[in-house]
Amino acid sequence: MWEGPLEKIGEYRYQIPKSYRGIKGNLKMRVPAVIYASPDMLDSIKKDNAPEQAANVATLPGIVGKSMAMPDIHWGYGFPIGGVAATDAEEGVISPGGVGFDINCGVRLVRTDLRVSDLDKSAIRQLVDELFKNVPSGVGSKARVQLNRAQLDEVLELGAKWAVDQGYGWDEDLEYLEENGRMEVADAGLVSEKAKERGKSQVGSLGAGNHFLEIQRVAEIYDEEAAKAYGVEKDQIVVMIHTGSRGCGHQICSDYLRVFENAVRKYNISLPDRQLACAPVKSREGENYFKAMACGANFAWANRQMIVHWVRQSFENVLKRDAEEMGMHIVYDVCHNIAKLEEHVVDGEKKMLYVHRKGATRSFGPSRKEVPAKYSKVGQPVLIPGDMGTESYLLRGTDESEETFGSTCHGAGRVMSRQQAKRRWNGREIARMLESKGIYAHAASWSVMAEESPDAYKDVSKVVETTHGAGLSLKVAKMRPLGVVKG
Repeated sequence: MWEGPLEKIGEYRYQIPKSYRGIKGNLKMRVPAVIYASPDMLDSIKKDNAPEQAANVATLPGIVGKSMAMPDIHWGYGFPIGGVAATDAEEGVISPGGVGFDINCGVRLVRTDLRVSDLDKSAIRQLVDELFKNVPSGVGSKARVQLNRAQLDEVLELGAKWAVDQGYGWDEDLEYLEENGRMEVADAGLVSEKAKERGKSQVGSLGAGNHFLEIQRVAEIYDEEAAKAYGVEKDQIVVMIHTGSRGCGHQICSDYLRVFENAVRKYNISLPDRQLACAPVKSREGENYFKAMACGANFAWANRQMIVHWVRQSFENVLKRDAEEMGMHIVYDVCHNIAKLEEHVVDGEKKMLYVHRKGATRSFGPSRKEVPAKYSKVGQPVLIPGDMGTESYLLRGTDESEETFGSTCHGAGRVMSRQQAKRRWNGREIARMLESKGIYAHAASWSVMAEESPDAYKDVSKVVETTHGAGLSLKVAKMRPLGVVKG
């Protein structure tokens, strides 16, 4: 339980002052730490000591503004999950702990012209079973397409573009992916053979854990203008995909953490927690990690792109209609475990920064050039997945989010470990509970069903209400699941 200072500095904003010295008494924060939360969330936020990690991040060399944590904050590796930190592009550091092991874990939303009335329970069940058959899922799942080493290098450097070039999707898809589905700085030569070996059989697979593939209905519209721009209406059928870079990204992170442990000593960097291992952004180690991390991000974009292709195929197979005829266009794709080189305003001056978002989503408003032209009047779509069986949200980015370097929350946030969840619940019971709510779930593992019980997470609606109230992202629509594929 965290018992340090937490001062209310505004609505939905609590600050750990720069004067705080940490539980060891020797912490020297360079900037304050701010946690975005509602009053009734504070007890659960303090419970796993994650605010201490937010304070620890504030000690990083070159950090600017504030160390920040979204309302879905919980304990992570080095950085809290839900953590955001920006470091100076000349004098700052980059930290794998600020990105996470599942590089570019992210969410993609596909709209359709179908309505709830077009699909009865039998059709939902058929679609979910077809999706389960076509999209490999589960621990250690292997993709339908086996790549050789040269092809994998292309995936690592070209991202979603490689998938589209190979026929996995439509040319227009790339316009609606963050970074257009590719970080051009990627260099496959900086990714280890072990990471490539882990990744070559996993491109186009869902994986396990909190990853999912859901058929959803749009249950509520909050912002008609933005919803119209995004092509979303009440009672519409949409598909949400939540997955990342699989074993490839995990291995990239593991490899560079070992490199950075040595870099900390080499560059004489003092840290309150060894899990914050970092290197100067201008060092060889820092530059190499950023290029390798970009490869992991590209892998994830290609992964989600191939899954979209098989989602479209599955709908075609079951409903006997063409995907284009059904209007199966991508609304957007966001990532929530990544570091980006972006321009932001610091103390009234535009600066280039390395923005770490770990369990946090980009939330750019209408003024940013990165927002697709089609959405330029309303801002970037923001996708917030719920936990299994609860609602998910479509929001829009705001110019006010510049306060957090264009960042918002990423999901519900765990309140219980996976082991605790498995001890408390039975996977079959969870499936029956979902069925009673009209949700058909097809899982690769009953164990994962137990781990991902809705009660193991915070209330996603409270998380979203907080970011909405704080102005970091604004509600557009709420979606409820009809069918779920779990790894």
